Amino acid sequence: MTPARTPSLTEHPEPGLRERKKIKTRTAIREATYALIREQGYDATTIEQIAERAEVSPSTVFRYFPTKEDIVLTDEYDALLLAELRARPAGEPWTDSLRYVMRTAIDIGMQQEPEITRLRSHLMARVPAVRSRMTESMSVTGRLLADAVAERTGREGDGLEVRVYTMSLIGGLAEIALYWAENGFRDDLRTLLDRALTVLEHGLTVENP
Repeated sequence: MTPARTPSLTEHPEPGLRERKKIKTRTAIREATYALIREQGYDATTIEQIAERAEVSPSTVFRYFPTKEDIVLTDEYDALLLAELRARPAGEPWTDSLRYVMRTAIDIGMQQEPEITRLRSHLMARVPAVRSRMTESMSVTGRLLADAVAERTGREGDGLEVRVYTMSLIGGLAEIALYWAENGFRDDLRTLLDRALTVLEHGLTVENP
């Protein structure tokens, strides 16, 4: 008997009917939100307008997304990213595993939703409420990632070293999106990712004056 294989980021398994309905609702809410933001701006867009455009009730919007900022920041990829990290070869250097998975995520975002990917990064960089919520949500993502880091390194997930490394990584990835938006999206996201991971892996070198 062959072992079960973890679903890949590039191989979306067929979910059950209930999960498909949830994904459809979340997608409708996000699409409505982004359309309204493009039309009238972030601050002018209300939950009531989003609900009307998505053809759901305001309470349904809040059931899926506690705040308007969460609609912008949440996607379907976090669980797949963690599953893909766990599926990488055990002997592969950690940074190589991370680089592979993050490059794959970037490729998917830029191929499937390039405009949305840019808009999200723009909102993170320009809207204080979105950036503040992003900072809050980083701790949640960090705890999830810490489990994967602990498994690969043999350390405790709540140990100081794992927590420092994980939050440095999460913060660094967030800064990639901010830097990309602040500089007019002119840089290649893969290149920015490589630069960020190089700093995390080797530290910051001192430039000659």
